[in-house]
Amino acid sequence: MRLIIPEEKKFLFEITMPIRWGDMDAFNHVNNVSYFRFMESLRMDWLHSLGLDNKSKGSGAVILNTFCNFHHQLFYPGDLRLKLFASGPARTTFESWTTIERMDQPDKIYATGGATVVWFNWATGRAQDLPQWVTEMVS
Repeated sequence: MRLIIPEEKKFLFEITMPIRWGDMDAFNHVNNVSYFRFMESLRMDWLHSLGLDNKSKGSGAVILNTFCNFHHQLFYPGDLRLKLFASGPARTTFESWTTIERMDQPDKIYATGGATVVWFNWATGRAQDLPQWVTEMVS
């Protein structure tokens, strides 16, 4: 299965990060699991930039599902640029999208991915309506 990032999406956030030696596997390329960790770091840095830190606000974002399309192999060493986009806000969810590129090859996408984000109430253990400010941000 290959999921495609939509043309219509809203840019939210960007980070750079190094490829670490420990991201490599026995085949001398970045292990597939590392791509998911890169995307997780991007989402978490974005949430922290909004002042959302785990459970302190009573509700927050959790991941319902995630995927990654591997377009080209990544190798150590190098620095990455990850970009976060959003689309499709619904009552309790929105879609997040990620692109991963090397800083030394900024127009070459090495991986694309995404995740369905659901707004979750920590006390009830259930999804709740997206806050209005989140809906506006991701629209």
